[in-house]
Amino acid sequence: MIHARPYLLMITAVALTGIYLFPVYWMAISAFKSGSEIFQFPPTYWPADPHNAFLEIFRERQMGRYLWNSFVIATGVSLLTLLLGAGPAYVLSHIQNRWTAIATFLVIILQVLPASLMVTPIFVAFNQVGLLDHPRMSVVLAQSAKTIPLFIVLCRATFLQIPAELRDAALVDGNSRVGAFLMIMVPLARNGLLVVSALIFMQSFGEYVYSRSLISDTALQTATVGLDVFMGPNTNDWGSIMTYATIYVAPILLVFVLLQRHIVNGLTAGALK
Repeated sequence: MIHARPYLLMITAVALTGIYLFPVYWMAISAFKSGSEIFQFPPTYWPADPHNAFLEIFRERQMGRYLWNSFVIATGVSLLTLLLGAGPAYVLSHIQNRWTAIATFLVIILQVLPASLMVTPIFVAFNQVGLLDHPRMSVVLAQSAKTIPLFIVLCRATFLQIPAELRDAALVDGNSRVGAFLMIMVPLARNGLLVVSALIFMQSFGEYVYSRSLISDTALQTATVGLDVFMGPNTNDWGSIMTYATIYVAPILLVFVLLQRHIVNGLTAGALK
């Protein structure tokens, strides 16, 4: 019984993974089905007459432009979040008092505010200060305000596993607190910072609410908003939607598969201290 336990855990893990990934599989095979086969009952788990419209969809719907816009916004959000979030994460990890405890609690509370709730006041504020004239910048700022709290919470665990004695030694050697942070703490925490930045990038690559609300120029819209072109008032082109979604999701899945070991190690490092 004891020896069978690892196998039971493995079988359970594989089953749960299959359930989790089944929608991705269904999306991918639906991209190769005809419109009638998509709605066929009982459903087919493999296309009877596979057809490929990936290149056609990519060219006709200008997916290259949409993907580039998503990449620009996601890169801007990741860099801004890293720049503004690393310092607070370090402070909340190495300074323990009542005020930092309150600050940590407030940062966690910010995670419960959905983008759909915040988009209206953000739109009004950005319109008043003229940021809507720079739509991609406005999306980067709005999305960064949403991702910085998540970045702080995750990176705080990374800084917690770095011994405070290293910081103290740098201060004794004549470094300032800022110098000790930049020269000692950041290099030691770089793996965790990069892993969380990658998660922020993937999350921002799929951002929809702010892009849909703050960007009016079609040429600057993101890939998630570009999916709207397949949806009409009466009917939806589900075959094209699945093809578009498969093209869009493929690079994200590839990046996650390549980095999954580093991502798991970075997220669990603080728990192993």
